[in-house]
Amino acid sequence: MKFKGKVFKFGDDVNTDEIIPARYLNTIDPKELAEHCMEDADPKFVDKKKIGDVIVAGDNFGCGSSREHAPIAIKGAGISCVIAKSFARIFARNAINIGLPIFTSPEAATELKTGDTVSVDADKGEIQKAGNTKVYKSEVFPKFIQDIIKSGGLIEYAKKKKR
Repeated sequence: MKFKGKVFKFGDDVNTDEIIPARYLNTIDPKELAEHCMEDADPKFVDKKKIGDVIVAGDNFGCGSSREHAPIAIKGAGISCVIAKSFARIFARNAINIGLPIFTSPEAATELKTGDTVSVDADKGEIQKAGNTKVYKSEVFPKFIQDIIKSGGLIEYAKKKKR
């Protein structure tokens, strides 16, 4: 899997209420959630982002309440992937379960800035800023996790396995 997009940078401890505020949790429709993605962290985010863009953040991205709504909102908004120094454990599992690619790379998360364009090669665990020869490393997911993400999430993966 390969991704390329413009970076939107956020700080440490971005919680699920900032990703998708609780006042919008009356739906699980990705399109409706996408309209409010990152609203409490950056009220203009949904107007600025484009399909394929990338969220980059600091430590503990997705902390707080355990809700699938947060990665659903990000994926629904067309964000191709999230790169962070670290992820809250439940957010990481929810992201994989709904098919949102996430990459842990402290060095990339520190050095990348809003407006940078990055390419991510999930199969190699490599992240590269456009116009820069430096390659940041990220863990490569095991094949079955990659298959879950490629399938669009755990439910779709299970449906394919059942056939």
